Amino acid sequence: MAVNTKKLFDLSGRVAIITGGSMGLGRQMAEGLAEMGANLVLCARKKERCEQAAEELKQLGVKTLAFACDVKNPDEIRDVVQQTASRFGRIDILINNAGTAWGAPVEDMQLEHWNKVIETNLTGTFLFSQAVGKFMVPLRRGKIINISSVAGLRGAPPEFQAIGYHASKGGVISFTKDLACKWGVHNIQVNAIAPGWFPTHMSKVVIERNREIFLKKIPLGRFGGDQDLKGAAVFLASDASDFVTGHVLVVDGGQTA
Repeated sequence: MAVNTKKLFDLSGRVAIITGGSMGLGRQMAEGLAEMGANLVLCARKKERCEQAAEELKQLGVKTLAFACDVKNPDEIRDVVQQTASRFGRIDILINNAGTAWGAPVEDMQLEHWNKVIETNLTGTFLFSQAVGKFMVPLRRGKIINISSVAGLRGAPPEFQAIGYHASKGGVISFTKDLACKWGVHNIQVNAIAPGWFPTHMSKVVIERNREIFLKKIPLGRFGGDQDLKGAAVFLASDASDFVTGHVLVVDGGQTA
């Protein structure tokens, strides 16, 4: 018998871990999931920010937890996963959103800065997926959503010097597709979202500096707003996407079209 479409998108009682969930795109996606009933576990390097966001999102009628976690640190990741499992008894959704960027010409890029970007954006995605997978695989269900970027789909002109960011986000897309192939047998769906230009703490300076240039390249004529990632995140976190895996959902106002 067919399931009602509203029920397909319902996340009541599900448990979602969102890395970098205290602000920006992570916070927006966390809010979207909570509005559909999901309990939230927010983690980021600054615990106070997570606690504040968790307190605010609790007003939506869901349970929330906040942890300090550096996604470059396997021990801290394991701790978040174990505490989530012991508190809720389940982990249904992981959104690998924590990210960083570093701008420098390729010929001048310091190895430490390259490594920091790759370790946060790509290795962190691997480590968290691995840790949560150990919980999801035996249960034969789960949703992993990796946050890539339109920067992972193609190169950028010379005025945008962030090769580590582009490489890491391209890596996230390949990682997503391969993990989808590996874990499909366990009924775990692994997908990515590739956002375009959203004004956030990380991107607002670049956007302000290049506002008119960027807008000319976006067919919808605007930047991403406070609601524009919610639907994509809810879709990929819910039963509505049970037959979707290895997919990159681009949310960019048509920029890459």
